[in-house]
Amino acid sequence: MTVRYRRGSIPLINSIWTKSQFYGSGVALKLQDLNTLPVWCGILWERLVYISVDQTAKQQPGNFTDQLRVRFKYILDPVAAFLNRLGIPPNTMTILGLVGNVIGGIFLSQGFFTIGGLIVLASGPFDALDGAMARLLGRSSEFGGFIDSVTDRYSEMAILGGLLYYYLQEDNWWACLLVYLAACGSVMVSYVRAKANSVGFEAKGGMLTRLERYLVLIPTLTFNLPLVGVSIIALFANMTAFQRILYVRKQAHSLMRKSD
Repeated sequence: MTVRYRRGSIPLINSIWTKSQFYGSGVALKLQDLNTLPVWCGILWERLVYISVDQTAKQQPGNFTDQLRVRFKYILDPVAAFLNRLGIPPNTMTILGLVGNVIGGIFLSQGFFTIGGLIVLASGPFDALDGAMARLLGRSSEFGGFIDSVTDRYSEMAILGGLLYYYLQEDNWWACLLVYLAACGSVMVSYVRAKANSVGFEAKGGMLTRLERYLVLIPTLTFNLPLVGVSIIALFANMTAFQRILYVRKQAHSLMRKSD
């Protein structure tokens, strides 16, 4: 098997081409030669990250979450309007979603993964409806968005915290490490975006935003495969945070070039 790669992006990789064979402007790396394996892995990582950064940039105007909101607007708006007529405040829906996720986390902590996954699934619409209700009432505000974002973080930590408690009781340290990494990635995805916004940059999108994390976690919990979902989140949530960091770096460098 041969992988072709064009030189010229990371100095560290460019400095270790001693085992490579040059073909014109490209490089052929033979995987049979174990000496080139670190180079090959570095190239794949570099290509994956840089391609995904370009995709992140393209996702900025409307990411997957925004697209779903638009597509399901005609379903959510009638339900939100009905709830508004009942006099239910949007913040009540936000709190109900949080409570549901906490209850789901409690079931997960006791090893009832399917039940916990179904409760988390049932709590999802509350998070979608609170924003729609506030918009229809004309009460959308920065504070409402702030509360919604904070409760989202607590909800996610309640779910992962329940899994962490369960695996601590099982004395499964590898699983605990995976849950910890998943929690770190989930928090860092949100933190990078918040920090980027605070200094005037955008950092939306990426491979595994909150909605995608739920789309991974809920089915794996429901089918009693929690470690599969946690492992995916542990890897790709941290990669998403790194994507956003690189995208902010790209914006900062572009701004510096314009100012020179």
